[in-house]
Amino acid sequence: MAGPSGGALRWLLALCLLLTGAAQAADDDNRGAAETLRETTEAVLAVIDSAEGYVDEDPQRYYRAVHEVLDPVVDFRGFARGVMGDYATSDRYRSLDPAGREQLRDQLERFTETMRKGLVRTYSKGLLAFNGSRVDLDEDGSREEGGRATLRQFIYSDEAEPYVVTYTMARGQDGRWLIRNLIVEDVNLGKIYRSQFESSARNYDGDLDKVISNWNVEGLDS
Repeated sequence: MAGPSGGALRWLLALCLLLTGAAQAADDDNRGAAETLRETTEAVLAVIDSAEGYVDEDPQRYYRAVHEVLDPVVDFRGFARGVMGDYATSDRYRSLDPAGREQLRDQLERFTETMRKGLVRTYSKGLLAFNGSRVDLDEDGSREEGGRATLRQFIYSDEAEPYVVTYTMARGQDGRWLIRNLIVEDVNLGKIYRSQFESSARNYDGDLDKVISNWNVEGLDS
């Protein structure tokens, strides 16, 4: 099964590792983010290994399994709103009339679902490429303060130097760790998608319905 380019693959492993760690943190609110990530890395790599046994025959099963991991622990709505940037700010919402506000709410909900499906499908396709990778938590480059955490990992592949991945997480009101952003080397995932959204909005003269209808997460790798 063909996967996306190297950029998406690097984001993939980092995201999936963090997601699984966050999912376990939901069951134990006293567990620190770094501890959760460290303890669950081996489990995530085991999931990748097991998927090779069925993914070619039943890819939908694989996508569903990834969805089950992502949905409880990623703030897809907050991420989608951030990607929409100035088009979805509180100030813009307040400036609209009732009909405009309803339209913006609908656009945000549709874009959230579009992002959710696209991201999960893209990352799922590349996940198997990381089977056998070694991942170490950078203790010195990670910190957790209150309800927020910045974690840094080294992901080793065939390259001479490991990829450096930095995560930002925050606890939600229910105590669960939720992913806020992800940076691979110097590439900020949230900023990349936001730039892509802004460019598309210019191409469609600010018509957000067209932006959403034509959105393609995999376009990030082109």
